[in-house]
Amino acid sequence: MGKTCKVVVTGAFNAGKSAFIRTISEIPVVSTERRITDDLARVKEETTVALDYGQVTIGGRMFHLFGTPGQVRFEFMWDILSKEADALLLLVDSTDRSSFTVARRILRRLRGRRRLPFLVVATKQDGRRAVPPEEIAAALGIQPPSFVVPCDARNKQSVRTVLMQLAQMVR
Repeated sequence: MGKTCKVVVTGAFNAGKSAFIRTISEIPVVSTERRITDDLARVKEETTVALDYGQVTIGGRMFHLFGTPGQVRFEFMWDILSKEADALLLLVDSTDRSSFTVARRILRRLRGRRRLPFLVVATKQDGRRAVPPEEIAAALGIQPPSFVVPCDARNKQSVRTVLMQLAQMVR
């Protein structure tokens, strides 16, 4: 088998991280989702509290996908899961401009320690008032804008396309 690649899949609460990993994983996903007991329960019933883990082989390369929690109170997991990472996928909810602030903070924190290859993944592009990838790139200060790619985290081919693009960036 070819090279293995540890990928951190991160982003704000409700950006689609767990769905992204569940959609593509070839093994049963290790999930730490728990029932939400605060005000965020109006958005969805469960959230990741430690990590999600899945794996997939694409083009002879094994991707180990480590999903982080999205809530700020679990942000200490970002540092733990990003140790020895080969690449970063930062998921951004295209319909929630407030998540862009969280995305900027995550990107600064995780890429500040070492320069990892990364893509910003613009999820929910089919949603009402979705911000186009080019505008997300501008809002996050991402150059070139091609580093921001649209993705339906529930669609296997869409997720596969993102990982194939990331594979071209990882040596």
